[in-house]
Amino acid sequence: MQMENDNIILFPKWKKTLEEESLSALKEKRYETALSKLNKLLAYQIDDYEIVTGKLICLMELGRFNEAERLCEELMQYPGKSYYNYVHIYLTILFQTHQYDLLMDKIEYELQNHDIPKLYRDQFKQLYEISERMRIDVAVDSGDKLLSQLFEVMEKNDYPEQWRVVENLRKLKAQPTNKIEALLTDENVHPITKTAIFIWLKDMNWDKRVDIHKFGISQQINPSNVEDLESSEMIIETLRYITDLEQQNPSLYQLLKKVLSRYTYVMYPILPSDNQYVHIGKALEVIGSEYLNIQLLDQVHDKEVTFYIEQIKMCESLYLSIIEE
Repeated sequence: MQMENDNIILFPKWKKTLEEESLSALKEKRYETALSKLNKLLAYQIDDYEIVTGKLICLMELGRFNEAERLCEELMQYPGKSYYNYVHIYLTILFQTHQYDLLMDKIEYELQNHDIPKLYRDQFKQLYEISERMRIDVAVDSGDKLLSQLFEVMEKNDYPEQWRVVENLRKLKAQPTNKIEALLTDENVHPITKTAIFIWLKDMNWDKRVDIHKFGISQQINPSNVEDLESSEMIIETLRYITDLEQQNPSLYQLLKKVLSRYTYVMYPILPSDNQYVHIGKALEVIGSEYLNIQLLDQVHDKEVTFYIEQIKMCESLYLSIIEE
């Protein structure tokens, strides 16, 4: 711990008085008073286990969990005989503040990397099991609330909120329902929300064909059989057509890469076939020249390129109207 008054010595009598007064205040649950006196002791580098633990108790009882959590994290950086005492207090703080994922990660780390004394090992395993159950209960409860909220915002045509709620459900790993699947063909559901729903189904290993309707196109697709959006062939192969820009104008290349990513997100999972990648690449070159206000030598575009210029711009507008970056 970082201390003040590094070169000043606390007289033994005053030290004993502060220790007795802080202990008395702690027993009488006068946590503010106890904390004040403990901080004075710590300022003089009197930081034995009882003093530090007393401070942690005061912070927790006063509801100052963030401070207690940070103090534990600092203490755990210096393994010593009290290390597992501090780990146990840290886990208690995480449990009381409902940070179950972080708690479970910490226990997994300790079990994998350290030879934990049996008493603590048993306590940690028990706390892990309880936290796992609590996390599931919280997720189910939150998922139920979000599902209700989703259909409310669907009725209001609140498109940004539609997407946000679906994203939260996906991150929560809530279990989709057939009613959710049906939204993929609903004309009142925003295309970007449909993308989020499809990715949610894919994340949850939804292994059956679903009907999806976007931009006048209907398809039946099994989410489990579709490539991930980030590593889609369309993005990888289309970028090859503008790869020269990466050296000529790196900033423009990165911008067009982002435009392509947004376009793919809006269209996903109904993407153009591989013989269209060259036209999409040329469309991106035209859009890039417009950004730079440069006239290309070839001002006449074939109908495929013109189509993709318009579609990419439309998707860019749709994306930015829903998702803030």
